[in-house]
Amino acid sequence: MMTANVQEFYHKPTNTFSYVVSDPESDAAVIIDPVLDYDHKSGRTGTASADTIAAYIQDKGFSVDWILETHAHADHLTAAPYLKGLVGAGIAIGEGIRTVQKNFVPVFNLKDLATDGSQFDRLFAEGDSFAIGGLTARVMSTPGHTSDSVTYVIGDAAFIGDTLFSPEYGTARVDFPGGDARLLYQSIQRLFSLPPETRLFLCHDYPPESRDETPMFTVARQRAENIHIHDGVDEAAFVTMREARDATLSMPALIIPSVQVNIRAGNMPSPEDNGVSYMKVPVNMLGKAL
Repeated sequence: MMTANVQEFYHKPTNTFSYVVSDPESDAAVIIDPVLDYDHKSGRTGTASADTIAAYIQDKGFSVDWILETHAHADHLTAAPYLKGLVGAGIAIGEGIRTVQKNFVPVFNLKDLATDGSQFDRLFAEGDSFAIGGLTARVMSTPGHTSDSVTYVIGDAAFIGDTLFSPEYGTARVDFPGGDARLLYQSIQRLFSLPPETRLFLCHDYPPESRDETPMFTVARQRAENIHIHDGVDEAAFVTMREARDATLSMPALIIPSVQVNIRAGNMPSPEDNGVSYMKVPVNMLGKAL
């Protein structure tokens, strides 16, 4: 199995990892889950984090065909369109984005939004593959956290989105529209069936003070140590735990702007007649009653 070169970039305000994955024998690379800086208090965006990725790509002389989203994120805005303009890559996501769009259109009353995924350059299905130079990337459908969640298996590495976190933090929540604890359990079992030395790269890490942020844990370590779903935890027990835990969680701080932008492949809502884009805030639609 070929080893992919992986460079991580950590966005501390949202605890998000982005990646540049490259072929060790050519200049081919992809970008995974890039972050757009966003100040929620002012509504202003910035590109410093994405510019760091772009500078790395330029320094290495990489040629980038794809900007890959593991899912439509609810905790940060994607920088995919900005980087597309810089490197000329297409934006891709799992075909389940159509379901995510259909789930959130009524939440935000987005009458102008097509729910066919046409905002993206490619929609990946289970088993699709594509080349990154001499590497073959394979798409695994891993729904549960969201309907569009996919894992990109590239050589000995797998980029798993929010499906799993660090072993001491556990697994993704399933209480967004379209989430499903049973599907999440089944998706994680598929990840656990990969070779034990496979490197599982996280989308987020929330490290305790005792360690730095860590982007990767092997299949073997997750199977042995994950507090929610280590070997021996059956589906019924996992579903009970996950649904009970989710009932205690508040919504992510940036879910309202993030979802509206990310289901549009990172594009802002259409400007109004004054040239300004606006986000909608649905009242009493998300989360639990106060």
